[in-house]
Amino acid sequence: MSNIDIRPARRGDFGAVTSLLSGAGLPVEDLSGECMADFLVASSEGSLAGVIGLEPFAQAGLLRSLVVAPDSRAEGVGRRLVAALEAHARRRGLTELWLLTIDADRYFAGLGYRAKERHEAPPAIRETAEFALLCPGTATLMHKNL
Repeated sequence: MSNIDIRPARRGDFGAVTSLLSGAGLPVEDLSGECMADFLVASSEGSLAGVIGLEPFAQAGLLRSLVVAPDSRAEGVGRRLVAALEAHARRRGLTELWLLTIDADRYFAGLGYRAKERHEAPPAIRETAEFALLCPGTATLMHKNL
């Protein structure tokens, strides 16, 4: 899939997005069609190649749910999705992004994110379902200033 298009997710993408996320073991329990406004999808010829989401709060946002379809990996789709989400966050006036990861800390470190202690996250981030309920306490918290 060399011709990848990154666009805002639409309400109609909800089923495909949650299927890709749950297939990768990522949480979907707190998602709804309404939250698709802050998700981006990568597609090629009508096929979903990847997805990434944002939960915005005042100046901070939670980067969540980055996943690339198995047949689109190693093509830079993940990097393009992260860059597009960071630009989207900046347009929304956010100045920092936070994320939780179980096994992608090295990947995100390569994109400029740094590990932080869980208590360092802003209250709005700590109160998200992903932080408080859905991700294990052993997940690595990471941060990047935009």
